[in-house]
Amino acid sequence: MTEKVFRISGMHCAACSSSLERFMKRQDGVSSASVNLTTEKMTLSYDESVLDTNKICELVSRLSFGAEEYISAEALAVKARKKEEAERTAELNSMKNRVILCIAFALPLLYVSMGHMIGAPLPEAISPHIFALRFALIQLVLTLPVIYGGRSFYKNGFGALIKAHPNMDTLVAVGTFSALAYGVFALVKIALGDTAYSENLFFESAAVVISLVLLGKYLEAKSRRHTSDAIKALTELAPETATVTRHGQTGEIPVSELREGDVVQVSPGGRFPCDGVVTSGISTADMSMLTGESLPVTVQTGSTVTGGSINGEGLIVFTATKVGGDTALAQIIRMVEDAQGKKAPIAKTADKVAGVFVPVVMAIAVISAIIWSLAGKDAEFVLNVFVSVLVVACPCSLGLATPTAIMVGTGRGAELGILYKSGEALQSMAFADTVVLDKTGTVTEGKPVLNRIYAVGMTEERLISLCASAEAGSEHPVAKAICDHAAERGILSEQCTELTAIAGRGIKATVGENKLLVGNLSLMQENGIEVAAVKNEAEIMENSGCMLMYAACNGTVAGVFGAVDEIKQDSPDAIKDLHNIGLTVIMLTGDNANAAQSIAQKAGVDKTVANVLPDGKANEIEKLKVQNKRVCMVGDGINDAPALSCADTGVAVGNGTDVAIESADVVLMGSSLSSLASALRLSKAVMRNIKQNLFWAFFYNCIGIPFAAGAFYAFGGPLLSPMLAGAAMALSSISVVSNALRLKRFK
Repeated sequence: MTEKVFRISGMHCAACSSSLERFMKRQDGVSSASVNLTTEKMTLSYDESVLDTNKICELVSRLSFGAEEYISAEALAVKARKKEEAERTAELNSMKNRVILCIAFALPLLYVSMGHMIGAPLPEAISPHIFALRFALIQLVLTLPVIYGGRSFYKNGFGALIKAHPNMDTLVAVGTFSALAYGVFALVKIALGDTAYSENLFFESAAVVISLVLLGKYLEAKSRRHTSDAIKALTELAPETATVTRHGQTGEIPVSELREGDVVQVSPGGRFPCDGVVTSGISTADMSMLTGESLPVTVQTGSTVTGGSINGEGLIVFTATKVGGDTALAQIIRMVEDAQGKKAPIAKTADKVAGVFVPVVMAIAVISAIIWSLAGKDAEFVLNVFVSVLVVACPCSLGLATPTAIMVGTGRGAELGILYKSGEALQSMAFADTVVLDKTGTVTEGKPVLNRIYAVGMTEERLISLCASAEAGSEHPVAKAICDHAAERGILSEQCTELTAIAGRGIKATVGENKLLVGNLSLMQENGIEVAAVKNEAEIMENSGCMLMYAACNGTVAGVFGAVDEIKQDSPDAIKDLHNIGLTVIMLTGDNANAAQSIAQKAGVDKTVANVLPDGKANEIEKLKVQNKRVCMVGDGINDAPALSCADTGVAVGNGTDVAIESADVVLMGSSLSSLASALRLSKAVMRNIKQNLFWAFFYNCIGIPFAAGAFYAFGGPLLSPMLAGAAMALSSISVVSNALRLKRFK
């Protein structure tokens, strides 16, 4: 199956997106379809042997929508991005011009048709009492430009109705066309001598409703553009050109022409055009837009730099390692776009309702009109009810409630260095009640320092030399601490000829003539190594909170190492913050119980689970889920990947491994655990915002439709006019978008 994203044009409401989604799911070769109204994108999984891009675009056009394959922002060239932005701006300006046209004619029409009712002066030449036909004709003349300005309602609305997929435009088109048709009928009757019809022309209802709905759609579209401000800001981080040295010559080239291995030069204050490794120079890099951390990072020879970050005060020369779509910035943009394009589970409820909403509303409008006709009301009253129900019930606000909040929330998260990979991840994180933290690299610095060494049968230097030789290149934290310690003391290593890693235990190695075992106590016991000679010293180290690593040489214990992994400075405050949110915090570690407890006390976690092997972390997560806990797992290493995938929400720390980041649902770009609380708070804020939007959307329709249908009028209450219905409908959509935009101020 192939998955592609298509940009859809012509959608105006949740009924549009819902009908297109249902239609595409029924097509041969399509396994899944998801249409997002706010982003105007359709994600389609399909069999390429059955469908191709052209066929998909043709299918979409059957519902009167336009479609084209979408190229993600990170893959677009700068000129292409500007072209797309220009197209969106031109589309918005076109809508603005149509709004101005409609209002310019609707206002005088409103004055002519209703001004005399409130005592406003009207020229005698068009008096409804003296020159009824002129009065009607001038209203028709003023109405026609408004109909032209709102012609898209009729094209899309009647087109969708003919194809049995009615949408918001259908409601507006049917309602206003009915009012217009009645007005023309009344004009004909006036021309035939029945001047009584001059009191009930309904031209102003059609014109004002179109003007108000179009104005509402314009304001809504203008507001919705702000929901993607974060993507726009991220895409603008990368410079358009880069200064590159090739074949001994230095010059500027477009960023799109950068290749891995290029030697790139960045002046003070310039932006790094891609990811790379510094080869000369010393400076600082401002990565706040990528990680959310405000303090600049020192970069020098050997340091990695990230595309989009700002160079500080020094000239930097670096070798490009990742360019184009492979850079960290491109991956961030891709994650944010994916998150904004994928629906949260809560959105499915709104989609299901919207899918049947328009047909139900049309049925209510017809039934209401019939009931009032049977009740003896005149044609004017019946038409008023029919049009009002159709207009007031447009489900725009319902369709916008979820996607706008998710777009703004994920965008704001990206600005803070928090990347949600999907709307589902954002929703699941909001309901977490238990946070499980990996210790090494998450709660602690992840860089243990060797602080105690005990050798048996050889000198301390000899023990360090042998073990450093065997552990060279190992990723284990204590092994790296041994190698670093050897380097600091200038102890030379020897050649290691054989090396076997034993998962969760340690290594077997041959250094010179010596057969070595370096690892935990289990490795010693499994190989029959007696450790009594180091037992007392090991207990002292363990009781002081050290992580232990035993060493055996040629079948005999040779010593034990003790290392301490210092807790991150902000971890205690971050964990306290999690407690303030109401979460239970558990720490998982493969270290011994004493070492784990020492860190746990400093960090302030609720519970510690020690001696957990890499494959056991996922089992611990499963145990919590069996207890009906909603688990958020935070880790940064390869061995955390299974647990991250197993948890309800997996969170990877951004300076962790690629495997952990790929396995996670949420990525914290900074190295600080404090951003975890921000991620949880933001997800809760987004869900709260969505619920507010859905409540007001449902509440509005539940109240608006009975008012329009005359349910309250029947008991002496007011009757909603088509013009007020149009204003209310436009206001509801704007209020939902405005409420979602409040998330941009989240701190």
